[in-house]
Amino acid sequence: MWFVYICDEEEKELGRQKASGCCPYCGGKVEAMDVETQWKFCFLPMCFKIKRKYFCTLCARRLELLQFY
Repeated sequence: MWFVYICDEEEKELGRQKASGCCPYCGGKVEAMDVETQWKFCFLPMCFKIKRKYFCTLCARRLELLQFY
C-alpha cells in the first residue's frame, strides 16, 4: 500500500523597509522584508510563521543577522 503525503510551503511578502547597515560583500544598502510562511498538509493549513529576511539591494544576496553576547 502506498501513501502519498502532499506538503506545501507558501511564502507571501507582507512588506519591505530600509534596514540599518551595509552589505559586507559589496557595500550596498540593506533592506528588510517581512514574509508570512504557511505550511499546508493535504491542502489544510498547518502552521503560520512571520519571519524577517534581510537582503542587499545591490547584489541581491540574502544576509543573516549575527548576534554576539
